[in-house]
Amino acid sequence: MASCDKFGLGDVKNPLAPGPPSAGAAIVYTAIGASDANGVGSSVQCVPLDHTCPGMGYVYVTARQLVAQGFSVSLLNLGLPTVVIGRDFEALGQQYNRTIVGNFIDLEMPFVPRNATVVTVFAGVNEVNTITAALGAGAGGSDPNGYIDSQIRAFGADYGTLMSGIRGRASSARIVVLNVPNVAGLPYLSGASASQRQAAQRAAVGMTRTVVNPLASSMVSVLDMMCDARTYVKSNYSSDGMHPNDSGYAYMAGEVVRAITAPSYPAPQANCASMSVAP
Repeated sequence: MASCDKFGLGDVKNPLAPGPPSAGAAIVYTAIGASDANGVGSSVQCVPLDHTCPGMGYVYVTARQLVAQGFSVSLLNLGLPTVVIGRDFEALGQQYNRTIVGNFIDLEMPFVPRNATVVTVFAGVNEVNTITAALGAGAGGSDPNGYIDSQIRAFGADYGTLMSGIRGRASSARIVVLNVPNVAGLPYLSGASASQRQAAQRAAVGMTRTVVNPLASSMVSVLDMMCDARTYVKSNYSSDGMHPNDSGYAYMAGEVVRAITAPSYPAPQANCASMSVAP
């Protein structure tokens, strides 16, 4: 029986799956993301589309670590602060007065170069914040859990569009995606109400379990932000409690580099204690 391949990305038996780059190879690296891709919260933040910035965000640190390992790296950082994955989340956030300048599908995915050999994607935190903002303004009415679950499904549809678009443009690229951490466990929500933390947890865990983690295959490596204890260490965050600082971005970069260069990368955990920090 053929294995399921929801987004046409290949599966663990795909003989055409891209392997790790050979020693000294040229890597054409494209990053898709939001403020994290620009290193907001780090000691050296970069303006959007500055690909030569000596930044301390994980995208720039990843590129420098690859160079230090002997690879030749051409970086295209498409990250834009405040963006979300698709038009639906962009419209939802704007409806509830969140500053959102665009979305990955319209503003980033079309510019992935066809010769890209590595693409990284990190989405989810801005979307969770958008969902909880909508709930706080009355969206969902008497069924907040049903509303959250519908937004998880919308996130999944957008993610499918994004991944198919990336693969359509860069068919042989090695793709590394970062799953969604449990936002309820991040420092910036430590003082939030129980209902807000529970909503954030339901959204984040649902996105990771049902949308991002199932992408893991020989074609896609999933970096497990959800279940890595380092994700929740307060000292890995900047003063806003949401964006990592230099040490937080360094841990992320180290994992991205491993996912790019290792012959195989471990699949994300199906369950862990971090998934239930908000009872």
